[in-house]
Parts: sequence; C-alpha cells; structure tokens
Amino acid sequence: MKRTVTTVSLLVLIFWTGCFKKDRPEVIPTISPLEYESSPASFEPEEEKEEIKTDQVSISESRSNAITKAVEKASPAIVSITVTEVERGYNRVMDPFFSRFFQMPSEREVKSIGSGFIIREDGLIVTNEHVASKSAKKIMVALSSGDTYEAELLGSDELADLALLKIKEPKGKMPFVKFSNSETAMVGEWAIAMGNPFGLFDDGQASVTVGVISATKRDFRPDPKDPRVYIDMIQTDAAINRGNSGGPLVNSDGEVIGVNTFIFTGGTSNGFVGLGFAIPANRVKKIIKQLEESGEVALDFDPGMEFTRMTTQIVYQYGVPSIHGLFVTSVNKNGPAYECGIMPGDIITKIGDERVSSEMHAWALMREFEEGEKMSITLVRGQNQYEAVMTLRKRVKGK
Repeated sequence: MKRTVTTVSLLVLIFWTGCFKKDRPEVIPTISPLEYESSPASFEPEEEKEEIKTDQVSISESRSNAITKAVEKASPAIVSITVTEVERGYNRVMDPFFSRFFQMPSEREVKSIGSGFIIREDGLIVTNEHVASKSAKKIMVALSSGDTYEAELLGSDELADLALLKIKEPKGKMPFVKFSNSETAMVGEWAIAMGNPFGLFDDGQASVTVGVISATKRDFRPDPKDPRVYIDMIQTDAAINRGNSGGPLVNSDGEVIGVNTFIFTGGTSNGFVGLGFAIPANRVKKIIKQLEESGEVALDFDPGMEFTRMTTQIVYQYGVPSIHGLFVTSVNKNGPAYECGIMPGDIITKIGDERVSSEMHAWALMREFEEGEKMSITLVRGQNQYEAVMTLRKRVKGK
C-alpha cells in the first residue's frame, strides 16, 4: 500500500513539472552580428599571419636593387617645367578699300614642356637653356608630389645650353638631389634618365629609363646653325625623348652625373635610336655658380685679343692662307696674347688639343681654363705653323 502511494505521488510531481515548463517562454540563444559575420581568416593562428607578412617583405626586398633605390632617392626632386613664351609675327590682312594685303604685327602665347631637377632645399632648379630662356614670359614647375609653383629665371647661357631657375614661394624645404663627380663616371656603369617625356608628368610621376654610360668626353655641334657647343658630353643608351631635356642623368647612387640635353638620330627618324647625350655634372656646377652670382657666364681671365671667323673676303684682303680657323683682328699689348707672341693677322687653328670651328666654339674651349693656368694655342702666320703658350690672367689697365 505504501508503494502505491509513493508511485502516485511521483507521477503527480512529474506531471506538474511538465505543465510548468510549458507555461514558461522558450529562450532562444542569439548570435551577435560581429560573431556571425567574422571571417574564417580571423581564426588563423598568429604564427601563420607572421609567416605571410615575412614572405611579403622578403619578396619586396628581393625586387629592390640599386636602380630602384636610386630612383626612389632622386624622384622627389624631379620637376616638370611648363614655359609660356610670346611669339611675335605678322598676319596678312586684306584691306577692302585698296583691295590688297597688308602685314599686321601679331602676338600669340606658345607653351612648351621640359624637365628639370631641384639641387637645393630653397628651390634652385637646373634645366636646359632651350627649355627656359630669356624669352620666357611665365615659368611653372610641378613636383611629383603634385605641388605646382611659379619660378623665375636667375640666368641662362645659350652657349652651354644651361639655365638656372628659382621657385618663387616654396612651401617649406624642397626635396633635392646632389651632383656627383662626373670625372669618375665609368663607361658601362648604370645610367638612369629621369624626366617628363611628351608631357606625361601630369600623373605626378617622373618617367624613368635605364641604360649604361656608352662613352664620355664626346665633342661636337649637333646643328651647324645652332650657336651652342657641346664639349665632354656623356653618351648613354638610356632612352631620352622629347620633353626629357633638362632632366637629370642619375647614377646607381641616385646622384646626378649629367643633364639630359639632346639625342642623335642619324637622319633615320625623329625618335630615340640609342644615342643620347648629357652635359657632365662638373661643367654644370661651374656654369650655374656664375649664373647664380651674376646671371651670366664670363671667363675668369681676359685673353687680350679679338678674333673673327675666316672668310673669303679676309683671305683676299690680307693675303692669308685659305684655311679653317679664326683671324686675329687686334691684340692688347698689355694682355696675355701679346706676351706669348700672338700678333694681328695670325690665324688660330687650335685651342688646347681641339681644332677651332667657330668663334663660339673658341669661347667654349676657353671656358675649360681658369685664371693662372697655361693655355696652348696653335696658329698659322704666313706659311708657317707656331704654338704659343698663354699664361692666363686678368687684363692689366693701361696702354
């Protein structure tokens, strides 16, 4: 009997508990959005993450070399130069009254694009004279950072084909590149041409082409009608195209070894055929120093003589040999030329070891010498050839 009561009581308790659970609301577990949307990658071990990062770094390091480091070092100092010039001419205008044409003076603005590079933190810029000359009305420079500034022309030299610009209102310190000693440039070493070919600098990135130094100390005049004379030029096969003029030729240390100036096409086309030329850095440093100080380039000495190009008229008038050279028209008897024996009527054929081709060429050759040095001059007098050694000094005032 006791067992029966206990069993009935247990059944009632179970029934009552079951009814109580039905009346209680069912609790459904929730998942937060952050936990639900989390990426499976977030559950990767930390060790695997570090291995991936290490692999990426090692890959980047393996791609880095002397050239990429040099480009990274020099790129911020490369600028695009836009020059606005005023071109003057004449337009043919028909007069309705006289029924004839008249020429009326006209002016128009012409824009040209070139390259350059900053050599000092205050915004001093080097470029070619044929990029920015004295005829420039407005000069704008753009950096790879996207900043644009107006620049002024401090000085230019047509003979050397170099110009020096200065940013008018720089924002803080400007990035710049250093010159190397171009005398140490080796044939076969890497050469990196940087600049703005065809105006592609608009995307904020200088163009880079790579080659080697093909030769050094190249002397020639690329255009007989051009007064510019190029001496000791660096030859490279790094591609130089239209718009690259004025940009730097950089070595693998990221230092400037020359200023990209022109290409030689050999009459085959107007494009690059593997013959580009740059003005050596040592010559550039010498020229821009004078441009910054006085705005022009002058000799450190006075040779004490005047000369002119040989012509047929001079040959007949003075009865001198018909040879290529410079005819000496006057000599200052207190100057170095007189002291070394040069006389009016002499014909200069060589200065140093170089044969003289024009007056501009002679002045360019003389720029290679400084006050206090000795300069050898080969000349013809009558039918004889002589060599005079001139000790260079400043002009002595007096008769």
